[in-house]
Amino acid sequence: MKLYVLSLGAGLLVGIIYSLLSVRSPAPPLVALVGLLGILVGEQVIPVGKQLLGGTAFSTACDKTQATDHVLGQLPGRHAAEQASKEAQT
Repeated sequence: MKLYVLSLGAGLLVGIIYSLLSVRSPAPPLVALVGLLGILVGEQVIPVGKQLLGGTAFSTACDKTQATDHVLGQLPGRHAAEQASKEAQT
């Protein structure tokens, strides 16, 4: 239930921001997609930034925080390889 309340709150906040920017909702597809990309990348700024401040290389920081998996989703090739690996272990 908490997840739904937080989701509603985030939606209200975005609606207020759209209103302030005079963007009609539903937003034009390109604006909406760019906004979603910004949300996904923004979620990874702090975890990756902490790794970078600790002296970790960018690519290693992305791997440690699984940033690319989160932003791009589970890629088909990678998912199939992981599934085959899990099946081989059992």
